[in-house]
Amino acid sequence: MTLISRIETFLVAPRWLFVRIETDSGIVGWGEASCEGRSETVRTAVEQLSELLIGNDALRIEDHWQVMTKGSFYRGGPILASAVSGLDQALWDIAGKHFNTPVHQLLGGHVRDRIRMYGWVGGDEPNEVADQISAQLEAGLTAVKMNASGRMSPIASVAELDGVVSRVAAAREVLGEHRDVAVDFHGRFSLANARRVAPLLEPYRPFFLEEPVVPENTHLLREFTSSTTTPVSTGERLYSRQEFLPALQAGIAVAQPDLSHAGGITEVRKIASLAEIYEVQLAPHCPLGPLALAACLQVGFATPNFLIQEQSIGIHYNQGAEVLDYVVDKSPLKFVDGHIERLTGPGLGIEIDEAVVRAADKRGHAWRGPVWRHPDGAFAEW
Repeated sequence: MTLISRIETFLVAPRWLFVRIETDSGIVGWGEASCEGRSETVRTAVEQLSELLIGNDALRIEDHWQVMTKGSFYRGGPILASAVSGLDQALWDIAGKHFNTPVHQLLGGHVRDRIRMYGWVGGDEPNEVADQISAQLEAGLTAVKMNASGRMSPIASVAELDGVVSRVAAAREVLGEHRDVAVDFHGRFSLANARRVAPLLEPYRPFFLEEPVVPENTHLLREFTSSTTTPVSTGERLYSRQEFLPALQAGIAVAQPDLSHAGGITEVRKIASLAEIYEVQLAPHCPLGPLALAACLQVGFATPNFLIQEQSIGIHYNQGAEVLDYVVDKSPLKFVDGHIERLTGPGLGIEIDEAVVRAADKRGHAWRGPVWRHPDGAFAEW
């Protein structure tokens, strides 16, 4: 047996929480339990869950997942799921290193040799969108994602609707016919607004429209998917197969679980299998750090219905540290013709610079999402 002897957490800039699991045989596994704006709370949850793991066999990953998620009478939610996610990733990293093979080999072997990547672009004006997309194309990407809007009124004005259309039109002009733009509604739109704007965007052929309603309103999704021919995606704020099922039944085309929020490699692999029977593609949400990205890629290399992978190199959230600052060798995560080639190293396939992580944890972070308000002072979705 490979017994778990020590579990540590590291709160590192810009907004991430890393998990380190050490075994009695000297193998160390790393995972990412980041929960944007709530990482300190997740850190406490990881400490509690560690009581269930220390002294036990690290290779019993499925059993550990079952106990961590179901061992308490009160279950679910983003805090617990994020804590489980980081620990689960680290256990898979240990398993791969124990057997000296990439995680995707333990998941059945690779079904593809490379994974297409996309990056986020912002910009409040069409010319800013164009400039930022051009920068992503220069970095080698062939797909981008942009926010449809900033703060949105419950019933949008003509100017708000036209603003969405003009920004997406600017993106299409830069990208041409052979590159893709996904449009993220970010839960900021009411159903009425989402249904009004979707037909206006169809001439620009978005790759997909993301999170048209907030996750607690998944029961409204079918009304949206049936109103547009554009593929619809959602899932960054859904944390289990059970939460994904109504979205799949509502007709989404792309499922976007976050491997640091939705139970790690163990659960996302099962979400992917469930999605496959609805002809839904997997495109994991990942505006996070290198460990979350590596975990996504390991799942992607072994998942038939895998579409594309988000990554956050250079994203606006990264204040004080970048994705590749915490890895020893950056080459496994480099872009090649808009893709990342199959990771071949053991475990998650990247090597964490432990000294840099420990130094960053001493500084820590207290990242918080913004709180937006409408002109009348009422709360607005961010």
